[in-house]
Amino acid sequence: MKRVLWLVVCLAVSGCVQAQERLIEQSSDRMFFPRDTIWGYTQFDVAPPHNEVDPNLCRADAGLQGGVNALCNAFGRYMLSGLVEIRPFGQGPLRRFMLFAEPRFLFGSNVPQTMYTWSMAPIGWERSWGAGIYLGRGFEMRVTQHFLFNRLGDRNHYLGAADLGPNGPWGRYNVIGVRKYFGQRRW
Repeated sequence: MKRVLWLVVCLAVSGCVQAQERLIEQSSDRMFFPRDTIWGYTQFDVAPPHNEVDPNLCRADAGLQGGVNALCNAFGRYMLSGLVEIRPFGQGPLRRFMLFAEPRFLFGSNVPQTMYTWSMAPIGWERSWGAGIYLGRGFEMRVTQHFLFNRLGDRNHYLGAADLGPNGPWGRYNVIGVRKYFGQRRW
């Protein structure tokens, strides 16, 4: 019985010590650029044949404008994307403020229903960036600027009759949005 009581007391004391350490860690964050200033991810995607990423640079019937030799072959096989969030303030009312950037790069050389390759030829990139502020209770307000699709390499000029122009999948826009987070990650 004494061993069980001793075990319970040790576990309770260790839990209190860990809680106090967490409070000390939280209160000792630096004012500018705390330890968790930068958060983000990168992602690499591969689209299988007949499911290429369409950045809306070429018409879907681009194969009619030259077949396998079509100039407008800007349908992606690969996409490299990511998100970076920067929270520069660790204390005070500005600790809820953040900046973010979200680039996407497309690679490939395909024409729907005509030519499917595994080429890594650069097509272009689109990007958006903005600022946000955490409002509490899982809500966050964001202001986002999305830019036009920038063509890279051989795709940075007029690609023939099937070329749709520089607007890309979404065009250029600004938005103000509210995001709601829910649930808790297991890791």
